[in-house]
Amino acid sequence: MTNQFYDPMAPFYHLVHGDWDASISRQAAALDGIISARLGQGERYGLLDVTCGIGTQALGLAALGHDVTASDLSPASIERARAEAKTRGLDIDFHVADMCKVHEAHDSAFDVVYSADNAVTHLLSDALILAALKSFHHTLKPGGLCMVTMRDYDKVEKGGSQLHPFGVRHHAGVNWAVYQVWDWRDDGSDIYDFTMYFTADDGKDVLETHATRAAFYALSPSRMMSLFEEAGFEAVERIDGVFFQPVIAGRKPA
Repeated sequence: MTNQFYDPMAPFYHLVHGDWDASISRQAAALDGIISARLGQGERYGLLDVTCGIGTQALGLAALGHDVTASDLSPASIERARAEAKTRGLDIDFHVADMCKVHEAHDSAFDVVYSADNAVTHLLSDALILAALKSFHHTLKPGGLCMVTMRDYDKVEKGGSQLHPFGVRHHAGVNWAVYQVWDWRDDGSDIYDFTMYFTADDGKDVLETHATRAAFYALSPSRMMSLFEEAGFEAVERIDGVFFQPVIAGRKPA
């Protein structure tokens, strides 16, 4: 279901950001700062982005000099990410992969593995998230760092149908209204169905809207930290005020 959500959104995903290039640079600087503070400054690290989408974090971190490998479940997102990297002259190894199975392709190869922008909570149970974290753990060198960024669901009102606007983006002579609708399930599961809308106004009487649908699991950051520990990570911490979302980080034992 997740790749069915992201495949049709790949051409429009940059519109989520007011200025995508600025977001690429800003997010890379934030993540690089977290990495440097824990593994040491001035090094070129091997990074694995397990939910890279169209490349927002991978592009920026590669531009900072890191050796980036990046994967995603969405073939269309990977295709666009490859094109964006080529345009920017960046050498990134992109491939299609399920975040729960990245260990099948990588064996203790990376200094850092990360998943940004709440992607891990597309997995709709503690058991699935734990399986993904164990897969991430497997890909790391001893002493390596795992980072997951997520919404702070402790601060989210749950229930009903909710409108979450991003704003109007001006692109190629078209005004795009970008917004989300969250429909909370009433079965006590803390899962909400999620629709992303991109409405294009090119001055004509009839507007064109692209809608894609998925679901998220409103897991608390504290529970994510517990799952990190269950997956084998140590020195697990929550980092606020650096990235635009809370970052849960942990180390693979040396």
